[in-house]
Amino acid sequence: MKRIAGGAKGRCAAVESDGIVYAVATDPVCASGIAAQTRNTLQELDRVLAEAGSGKAGLLQATVYLSDITYKPEMDMVWNAWVGAEENWPQRACVGVDLEAGYLIEVVVTAKVL
Repeated sequence: MKRIAGGAKGRCAAVESDGIVYAVATDPVCASGIAAQTRNTLQELDRVLAEAGSGKAGLLQATVYLSDITYKPEMDMVWNAWVGAEENWPQRACVGVDLEAGYLIEVVVTAKVL
């Protein structure tokens, strides 16, 4: 098992176990606006997945948590540009939830090691 340290005490950004990566990402700088936060969150997710031995091609499942579900169309534009080719598309759900103040998006994924 491999653990990738997170930014908060008691949490990991990712855990790899038996060839499966479980990862989470938010915007490290908490930028203004959903498009900017989505770009930064996905960039952070790229970093965490790479450190755990995976990447977009290994994505299996994703849950996108939005502080306001009306952000979904704008988030989708950034997500679709990021995720790329159809062979990278995970099963995905979007959920409107309360997030920590200032955060507009949090992404949780499951991926296979590449």
